[in-house]
Amino acid sequence: NDIMLRAQKATYGDGLDENLLQKFMWTWKPHYYSTGLSFYNFPYAFGLLFGTGLYAIFQKRGPAFVEDYKNLLASTGEATAADLAAHHLILAGLTALDPSIPVLSEEDADIDQSVRAGWQRWWLVDPLDGTKEFISGSEEFTVNIALIEHGRVVFGVVSMPTSGRCYFGGAGLGAWRSDVNAAPRQIQVRQKPAAGEAFTVVASRRHTSPEQERLLDGLSEGLGELKLANIGSSLKFCLLAEGSADCYPRLAPTSQWDTAAAQGVLEGAGGEVLELNGQRFSYPARASLLNPFFLALPAKAAWRERLLALARS
Repeated sequence: NDIMLRAQKATYGDGLDENLLQKFMWTWKPHYYSTGLSFYNFPYAFGLLFGTGLYAIFQKRGPAFVEDYKNLLASTGEATAADLAAHHLILAGLTALDPSIPVLSEEDADIDQSVRAGWQRWWLVDPLDGTKEFISGSEEFTVNIALIEHGRVVFGVVSMPTSGRCYFGGAGLGAWRSDVNAAPRQIQVRQKPAAGEAFTVVASRRHTSPEQERLLDGLSEGLGELKLANIGSSLKFCLLAEGSADCYPRLAPTSQWDTAAAQGVLEGAGGEVLELNGQRFSYPARASLLNPFFLALPAKAAWRERLLALARS
């Protein structure tokens, strides 16, 4: 309790919300007992959200962060410089939390496989997911931070700096969406669309493939006309997590930092991310940091096996 109290006070100062603190404590406590999560893991998940100040930075000071990003982009003409600025901000927070936990970031990914293979626990970070969306003036870009243990996602945070909206969660812990000046609310996947509503598939505006188009055609034959929801960055997973969409197939390239944080959110909300062979999506220390193709969906979806069969074919 003292760890949690100090973690939240470090972020909110005099604005400490005792009710919010109790809500997190009593909502999560049964989960980490029943799932066997260690006390070592739980404070780190909670610390990621509150203790490092990242939650406050991106919820309360998101617009200022975006303005700094724009100024840097304008002065250098390179998005890479702005990505690096975000990387260093996050790295400082995570290092302050525990310097013994390594960080794998899109902006610092040149780490030999032999080194990564020795990691048991690490942070997986995309300082700015959706750079093209940002440059085009869209708000559909995010900051992604995940805690990985033995190649599996423990917990993830997906933040939208422009609005201060933040999604966070992990398997066995639950998932929440937080908006500025509002208490976090728990979110959950939907098992099927509401009556009269079309089956909604999340797709990328910028990335598709012939295989993915064939998959969508096959889904349409079995489930009727599909509604396509186009949204950028890792927000695709978050649409599923909050019950606004039904499926996110990705038969096109992604990198590990593109997916891990949002996978944590989706799994906490009752969803799952699968490889095409039906195995849980994981993050082993491969030579390549590119992901295999995957399917994101509600874990108890009645059409799960049909989707897997279509993807395999």
